Amino acid sequence: MRYFQFLIIILFSPLVNGVIKKLKAAMQGRVGPGVLQSYYDLLRLFKKDMVISTVTSWIFRATPYIVFTATAAAAAIVPVISTAPAFGMMGDVIALIYLFALARFFMALAGLDAGTAFGGEGSSREMTVAILVEPMMMLALFTAAISAGSTNIAHIAAVRGGYSPSHLLALAAFMVAIVAETGRVPVDNPDTHLELTMIHEGMILEYSGRYLALMEWAHAMKQMVLFTLAADIFFPFGIVAAGSSAGLVLSAAGYAVKMLGMAFLMALVESTRAKMRFFQLPSLLGGAFVLAFLSLVTHIMMGK
Repeated sequence: MRYFQFLIIILFSPLVNGVIKKLKAAMQGRVGPGVLQSYYDLLRLFKKDMVISTVTSWIFRATPYIVFTATAAAAAIVPVISTAPAFGMMGDVIALIYLFALARFFMALAGLDAGTAFGGEGSSREMTVAILVEPMMMLALFTAAISAGSTNIAHIAAVRGGYSPSHLLALAAFMVAIVAETGRVPVDNPDTHLELTMIHEGMILEYSGRYLALMEWAHAMKQMVLFTLAADIFFPFGIVAAGSSAGLVLSAAGYAVKMLGMAFLMALVESTRAKMRFFQLPSLLGGAFVLAFLSLVTHIMMGK
């Protein structure tokens, strides 16, 4: 099972996205789409023909495959229900962040490659947000890494450190990073295509058919990878080190509960917060960066 646990993220990431939409609709007094609607949307997109601008280059055509592959590689190095992943030696938090950066880089290039104003706007905004989010995420993860004595994600999850002030500060900063990285309210709105608000949607606005399906699937996978990373580092209880079938079943049940909790939290944030103006984002993300920095300083000063 350890060699295939990353398939959990690849196969069930659309389901997590559907659960978030269903919970969000329930909190807003709506019926909302079914939890399997994301699968139906992906199947519909895979069956559709693609419309590709004649001014695009190979970058536009290669980006969906690069983004999907990079995100799948990130899923492969993150322990899901066992701390013995298939690619455990490569499961480093720095490698994970660079895989996300690789996907973001090509998405920004693809947004510019189409030559549209919306694509350029989305790429510019995405890179601006990335400048603020990536250092914050790295500081939060480094606090947990220093505490565990390793940057290997499986080792961090296996250590199961206690909840100290530095741990809680890093958790708060990382939750803001998840909201920003997944393009959710109040940073972005995944349900709109208004040119004045979209960031992620702006970069993929020119995609259709199979290419759009790969991009949407990769985005759902990235969201579940980040949820899993938060569960591994900050809520590692229940994850097993190796082997028995009974232990893996219990770990899978605990993992499902944690993913449901993360989905509920994302739905609650989106239902109780308004979309912030783009020029207000540095205040939110800068404040989260301060929390991440304080978590590292607090850990060094207190020794835990």
